[in-house]
Amino acid sequence: MSLTADGTPDYGIFGPGSEVWEVLLHPATIVFHNSIQSFMQTIYKPIEAGIRDRDPISLKGREGTLTFFDSFERLQRNAGMHAPMWLGDTETAEKMAKHLRTIHRRVAGDIIDVGEPELGGYAATDSREVMWAALTEMHPMLRVYEAFAFREGKLPHRLPSEARDRFMGESARYVRLHGVPEDEIPTTMAQLAVLYEKYDDLFRHSSTMKLIPETGEDFEKVMGKAMIKNFHITQIRAILPLMIQAIIFNLPMAGVLSGKARRALGLGRARAGLAVLSSKAVLPIVWLMQQPPIERQFMRLMWGPDGVMLIESARRLHRDAMAAQSS
Repeated sequence: MSLTADGTPDYGIFGPGSEVWEVLLHPATIVFHNSIQSFMQTIYKPIEAGIRDRDPISLKGREGTLTFFDSFERLQRNAGMHAPMWLGDTETAEKMAKHLRTIHRRVAGDIIDVGEPELGGYAATDSREVMWAALTEMHPMLRVYEAFAFREGKLPHRLPSEARDRFMGESARYVRLHGVPEDEIPTTMAQLAVLYEKYDDLFRHSSTMKLIPETGEDFEKVMGKAMIKNFHITQIRAILPLMIQAIIFNLPMAGVLSGKARRALGLGRARAGLAVLSSKAVLPIVWLMQQPPIERQFMRLMWGPDGVMLIESARRLHRDAMAAQSS
């Protein structure tokens, strides 16, 4: 066990008893965090631009070498890199954040959206992009927890306002970890709402956002064509979890997000309403996916052995802390 300078246990930036661990460690979040984060992060245009222009799976798509397994492995890496920052000790979290900054130095471009040149360019290491990368990881986990987490013998339900603010206040520690200036880090849900308004032009829907600046092609269609072309029977075991994480639950995931986020996704009123209904209709399946045998399979596939170890250890610590708080 790691220790702080005063000899007490170092549980990292959140730790047992925190609201973030309460949300993150629930089976619903463990199973669906990749799905909901993918939605929210690509609504923020500079992040989608970075994926479009610099992400290895996008580049492989352009080369025509992308496979279903490549895309599945990309989702695995997302969970594998974040688990040590959310569940490891402080030193590990800091090292992983530094590693991500190093990787992201190459992620920059002159054009966010070919249809809106006035938006300018992007750089993944700029404080604006770093801040929203962190916030669009944390906030969606709260949304999926409130929408899909069966807890205390009740259907999924919204947390009290004070618990939601605690979640945001603790999430600020993660944003700070990435070196974001203090004056813009939100610590309450109200402050987060103000921040979304401030950067509204970077969240609005655009029909040209997915177009590759050099070729005018839709990068997602390019990737899809490459994966189909390179399909091999050995990729079958990667396709089902990939479909669950990135395709099958797309409409319910849109229903989990806010109305403004659904508009940013380009959903009209009818389809947005259908998305909300579908997020309720899938609850029996969502409940089943939270049951231990199925959740364990998702943990093994998507978080990897080190991630599973961190999750199981954190759950034990968190249960003990919550029991001590209630006694």
